Amino acid sequence: MPGPAHRPVITVLCADADSRPPHVEAVEERATVRYCDHAGLPAAIEGAHALLLWDYFSTAVREVWDRAGALRWIHVAAAGVDRLLFDALVDSDVVVTNARGVFDRPIAEFVLGSVLAFAKDVHRGHDLQLARTWRHRETLTVADSTALIVGTGAIGRETARLLRAVGMQVRGAGRTARAGDPDFGAVVPSGDLAAHVGWADHVVLVTPLTEETRGLVDAEVLAAMKPTAHLVNVGRGPCVVEADLVAALSAGRIAGATLDVFDTEPLPPDHPLWGTPGVVVSAHMAGDAAGWPGALARQFAENALRWLDGKPLMNVVDKRLGFVPSGPR
Repeated sequence: MPGPAHRPVITVLCADADSRPPHVEAVEERATVRYCDHAGLPAAIEGAHALLLWDYFSTAVREVWDRAGALRWIHVAAAGVDRLLFDALVDSDVVVTNARGVFDRPIAEFVLGSVLAFAKDVHRGHDLQLARTWRHRETLTVADSTALIVGTGAIGRETARLLRAVGMQVRGAGRTARAGDPDFGAVVPSGDLAAHVGWADHVVLVTPLTEETRGLVDAEVLAAMKPTAHLVNVGRGPCVVEADLVAALSAGRIAGATLDVFDTEPLPPDHPLWGTPGVVVSAHMAGDAAGWPGALARQFAENALRWLDGKPLMNVVDKRLGFVPSGPR
C-alpha cells in the first residue's frame, strides 16, 4: 500500500450505480474510494492501489491492465477467481484475495437438500402434483449412502461434515491422495476420477475452475458412475462436459443431476439440459442465502482495514493454483 503521506485509493467495480456494497464506511474514512461500473473502470483504475470486484464475474480487469500500474491488491467478492486470472496478473506482484468462507455453509446445505430431494423423489412428486396424479412410490434412505466430494477445500469440508451428520459415508477427491483425513476419511486423486466414482451414490463437484478441473467430468467418468448415481455440481459449469452429461442422462447411464452452474449463464432457453430427463436446474444460487451481500461486504471491509494497517490479508489466492491453499488438497 502507499506510504503514510498519501491517502490510498480503492476502486470498487459495481455492476451498476445502484449496486454499491454496504458496510464500508470505515474504509471510506481512511481511503479514497472510487465507485464505477464497467464503462468507468478505465478512468477509475488510474492510480488506484486496490480494487474490489463487487461485480464479481467481471472480466474487465484484463481490459484495463495497462492502466493499473499502481495496483497492489484485488479482492473478488466471490469464491471463484477463474474469470479474473490472466497471465499478466498471475505473473505480477498484485495480491488477489477472495470471499472464502462466506458461502461454505449455504452451499453445503444446498448439497444436502439436493441429495435429500433426489433420494426422496421430491421433484417427480412435484411434477405429479402439477398433473394432479396420485402415485405411491418407494424412496431411498440417505443413511449409509455414499458421496464422493470432488474438491477438498473449505466448501468441500463443510459439505462432508453435513453429509456425515445425516449418516452418509463420505470420501473426498483432491490433488493429493491420502488416508485419515478428519473430514473425508479417504481422499482419492481427482486426476484419476473414473477409477473412483463407481463407489458413490452421489458425486458432488465443489471444485474451482482450473486447467486440471476443466472438463473433469466427461464421458469416461460418467460411464464409470453407477446407473443409479446422482451428480451435483455447485463448483463451476465447465468442470462438466455438458454434451457428455446430456448423453449419459438421456441414455439412462446415470439417474440424475442437480446443476447450479453451467458453461453459459444464464442457461439459454434452448439448451438441452432444460429438458433432459433427471436434471434439476438451479440459477447459480447455491451459496446465496439471505444476507449474503452484506456478509461479502463486511468481509471485504475487514480485509481492507487489515491492508490499511499493514497487516497480512486474509484469503490470499495462490494465483498459479487458482484458489486459496489450506494444506493438502
